[in-house]
Amino acid sequence: KYLEGAVPDGNGMVAWSTQIKAPGKSAQQLYDISLEYLKELTSRENQLEGSKIALVNRNEHKVVATIKEWIIFKKQVMSLDRTKLNYALMFECQDNSVTVTMNRISFKYEEEREGGGYYKAEEWIADKYALNKKKTKLIPGSAKFRRKTVDRKDELFKEIEEYINKR
Repeated sequence: KYLEGAVPDGNGMVAWSTQIKAPGKSAQQLYDISLEYLKELTSRENQLEGSKIALVNRNEHKVVATIKEWIIFKKQVMSLDRTKLNYALMFECQDNSVTVTMNRISFKYEEEREGGGYYKAEEWIADKYALNKKKTKLIPGSAKFRRKTVDRKDELFKEIEEYINKR
């Protein structure tokens, strides 16, 4: 699940897309549902300052949000290992389907510590940087970022599909 090809980096940019089928729903209905979902997502408790709907285009049925949230790697009584995950979530609505794209992914890790830093997905979790030469193992360091980001993408896409199909 996390090895070669798990993180697509076409044109040098890490981005995941999925098309969610919604038979019988117009582009306008799907746009309204998508906007409603993003309003709800950006106001959740785990969201950080700066999570917001960044672009709305009612005529083209597109909406984009910038998301800033915590990813927790390990939580123990006296220790918390986490990173800020930043990404864009774009919805492009057509009659009967929505294309959802997650891109512009970056991490802010241990900002308060010396040696902490800012990492772009393209330079941190892409196959070229996150896998050994044989592409059979994840490289320590970026491995936890890659796993958690793939898991978050899977969780989001599943949640969005359920949200759209329940409306």
